[in-house]
Amino acid sequence: GSSGLLGHGDEQNQLLPKKVEAFAGQRVVAVSAGEQHSLATTADGAVWSWGWGGNGRLGHGDEQNQLLPKKVEAFADQRVVAVSAGSGAHSLA
Repeated sequence: GSSGLLGHGDEQNQLLPKKVEAFAGQRVVAVSAGEQHSLATTADGAVWSWGWGGNGRLGHGDEQNQLLPKKVEAFADQRVVAVSAGSGAHSLA
């Protein structure tokens, strides 16, 4: 989808479910899909984000779109147990 919303490394729409290859070898335990971005947590407590980066919603300290899931380094020393991607320009972890 546009701005990398689907996490496949491109902006193509998908008509059928497709595995997000960026998580190969990782155990994703939770996902939250917002209107323009998505968040995931992995079994090790890491937070990943992708999609439209406007207003800093992805948590990477910039406003860059991410076409692939990218680890949110701000949580590197913490174990996050839940995430929520809002419909506007916000995210919670």
